[in-house]
Amino acid sequence: MSVFTLTKEQLDVLEDKKLKSNPKLIEKTIRNEDFDMLDQSQMKYFLRVADALYRSGKPIISDKYFDEIEKWYKEIHPESKFTDKLDSDVKESGKTVKLPQKMLSTDKAYSKKEIEKWLDRILKAALNLNISRDEIMIRVTPKLDGYAAYDDGSTLYTRGDGVNGQDITRAFKRGLKVSKSGKRGLGAGEIVIDKYYFEKHLSKYFENSRNIQAAIIAEKNVDDRVKKAINDGACVFYPFSLINNWTGIYKELLNNFDNIVDKIWNAVPYDVDGVILEAIDPQIKEYMGATRKFHRWQVAFKRNDEAAEVEVVSVTPQTSRTGRVTPVAELVPTRISGATISRATVHHYKMVKSTGVGPGAVLRVVRSGLVIPKIEEVIKPVEPELPGICPSCQSHLIWESDHLICPNKSDCPAQTENTLVHFFKTLGNNDGFGPKNVEKLTNLGIKHIHDVYGIKEHQFASYGFGEKTSKNLFEQLQASRSIEIEDWRFLSAFGVSRLGGGNCEKLLQNYSLTQLFEASVDDIANLDGFAKVSAEAIVEGLANIKEEFFKVYELGFNLSVTPKLSEQDDSSSPIAGATIVFTGTMLQGKRTEMEKHAKSLGAKVGKTVTSKTTYLVAGTKVGETKTNGAREKGVEVLSEQEYLDLIS
Repeated sequence: MSVFTLTKEQLDVLEDKKLKSNPKLIEKTIRNEDFDMLDQSQMKYFLRVADALYRSGKPIISDKYFDEIEKWYKEIHPESKFTDKLDSDVKESGKTVKLPQKMLSTDKAYSKKEIEKWLDRILKAALNLNISRDEIMIRVTPKLDGYAAYDDGSTLYTRGDGVNGQDITRAFKRGLKVSKSGKRGLGAGEIVIDKYYFEKHLSKYFENSRNIQAAIIAEKNVDDRVKKAINDGACVFYPFSLINNWTGIYKELLNNFDNIVDKIWNAVPYDVDGVILEAIDPQIKEYMGATRKFHRWQVAFKRNDEAAEVEVVSVTPQTSRTGRVTPVAELVPTRISGATISRATVHHYKMVKSTGVGPGAVLRVVRSGLVIPKIEEVIKPVEPELPGICPSCQSHLIWESDHLICPNKSDCPAQTENTLVHFFKTLGNNDGFGPKNVEKLTNLGIKHIHDVYGIKEHQFASYGFGEKTSKNLFEQLQASRSIEIEDWRFLSAFGVSRLGGGNCEKLLQNYSLTQLFEASVDDIANLDGFAKVSAEAIVEGLANIKEEFFKVYELGFNLSVTPKLSEQDDSSSPIAGATIVFTGTMLQGKRTEMEKHAKSLGAKVGKTVTSKTTYLVAGTKVGETKTNGAREKGVEVLSEQEYLDLIS
């Protein structure tokens, strides 16, 4: 199995930006493996790294993939303003100054359907302004893949964060010219280099043109080859006001979309990574305004074009730390956009099975800035080969949705570390056994949960932990057994496939913890909410953890027992049968206690708001985005006191 690594140049960028190198987390995110396993701080880290490396000319993912992750982050954390800090160009050393005019980024679309939705918003604005549809004009220009800057005639500024940039007028002093023999002072634009000149004279020395753009504005030590490119007129500042464009009625744009996009995309001899579409009517622009980050009247259309048809040599199964067996297509080495590609991750074995990925298959592979390529299409399918056993521990594999899963959480080497991390994270009653300390223990050969609980204080010290840390770790292990936790949470901590907290609680409403291991597939399948496929996976998963489970169970944890359905009397409860989501900070009790009490009254407790949610109980520090989103779904929003009044 190949290990993901960062290049020396990428590591230098991270060091310069004071960002730690975490190749394991970066690879996990790039391979699109369980975003939900990442907490907010981990996702922030990845977005910072991807953004910094892109703006330094050493990207690890494509623009599209970055946008997908950024969108996912926003949906999960709508109250966060973190993403507003991204998308600011690399800052050279020097004094930060306020830009003469705000330079916002541009929202992105990757399909004609998304463009049509954007045009619908333009049309709606025109309707509200009593502007005829036939008068709506759209301007389309190339989206230069350069270094954004602003020229007010005396000073050239970097775009920075869109409000504050830095003085890089030195670029003009070095001989940088305005494109098309234009004058200074034409506002926003991009520093770019002729792509044919770059390919002929500079591609042997620089990885890509973004490296040149950064070198042009460097404060010191400008490369002689870059100086020559400036003198030769290959490097220019291209104001947006001078750029080639198509302007016409929006209907014409829709009717001839592909031709217009292709024409504008190839209209300039510089690197282009899309086209910009914008409404040109001043009234519409003023009416639509902007978000903190984008103009609403403007959008960038982008697509992935850099691809090749590649033959598959073999498909290698690799067990991840979550138990998912990921298929990796080994390819005939093929050159795509300057890099030799020899392998690509297939999303899951359902894709292998349904599309025919196997030895001899021909794939359309897209790179477009990706270090790990993406399979876009299977052009020539073959009969696929599906593994039956885990390549790490030889356990029988089971299907879970689209994925083949290794259910052996206890003894599969590939899963050992994740199993321990998951156990302590799910228990949630000590903070000493996070990923770093667990990794240290597993490297020393400690593989099982019960082994961890068997470590004495002096042994932690012999493992390389400090005296104080050893004492704290030992005490936290003892405390985690004495602090009361729910029995369903304890069961969920073992990471059995299909046994998240909700399903554990449902099962323990019918069985005790020890009885559950004797339940058959039919027993579980007959319970409300469990299909036979799920029941089969659960029974097999329980069998795999049974020995380890009872070793840990017998250590004497303080478990609160889930009330059985037959013991619950909720017929008179005002929230019986309701689905409730609690959010924010509660003032009159812990949120976990309120959730537990709601369940005892016959309510179902959810973690995210859906159209099936009955009430969203909002404590303090809850953003309007979340409450307004709930109301739009038809969910009744209650304050903490309104909820307490309801149940009393």
